[in-house]
Amino acid sequence: MTGLIAFFILQCQPMNSKTLIIIPTYNEIENIKKLISAIREKVSGVSILVVDDNSPDGTGALVEKLKADDLGIHLLSRAGKLGLGTAYIAGFKYALEHDFEYIFEMDADFSHDPCYLPDFLDAIKGADLVLGSRYVPGGGVENWPFYRKMISIGGSLYSRTLLSVPYRDLTGGFKCFKRSTLEAIALDDVHSEGYSFQIEMTYRVHKKGLKIKEIPIVFKDRLEGKSKMSWTIFFEAIIRVWHIRWTI
Repeated sequence: MTGLIAFFILQCQPMNSKTLIIIPTYNEIENIKKLISAIREKVSGVSILVVDDNSPDGTGALVEKLKADDLGIHLLSRAGKLGLGTAYIAGFKYALEHDFEYIFEMDADFSHDPCYLPDFLDAIKGADLVLGSRYVPGGGVENWPFYRKMISIGGSLYSRTLLSVPYRDLTGGFKCFKRSTLEAIALDDVHSEGYSFQIEMTYRVHKKGLKIKEIPIVFKDRLEGKSKMSWTIFFEAIIRVWHIRWTI
């Protein structure tokens, strides 16, 4: 049995070594070290890129220290709070420049459980983009008030209907892209933020005729730190979907 486990690990390592997990941060000092450890427990050999927006709580400084003991940790330090969308675009460009083949989007607050990472890596073998979905069988949310569930479900339904796409969770942010998928997208043309960034990226992949697969995840609301969600982000997404529909 031990021999079989060792063989499996060796087989996975080449894929994992080509994998980059992008984690945008702003005031996530309570979570980031624990999250990196949890990722390491679930998938060995992957690289982790933290894109920090000059967090006042010292998140970036902590990651800088963690880098000294883990060559798989990378840090992009930005001048200020520039937004989720631009953080991911910067991360995507970093991934392409450094020859990674599989590129993840992942939240820093444990809303995206690292236990699903092996499922993504298995699914991406047969897809161009894998979406972690709360709204397919087996998916769900935990610790959310009723109103937030309704906003999320309504937002996804609204976007699906307006954009005429079959995917059940358009606003989720736990994703894995193939390198070739990101290369097919004009990243400098992506200007959305928040929910609408997630919608736009998936829609751009869809419009290219590439294969998108949804796998179930259970989304857990953050236990530490302060949520970045706001009504401004929500209403921006409602309006932005129309722009996405008519310009892409």
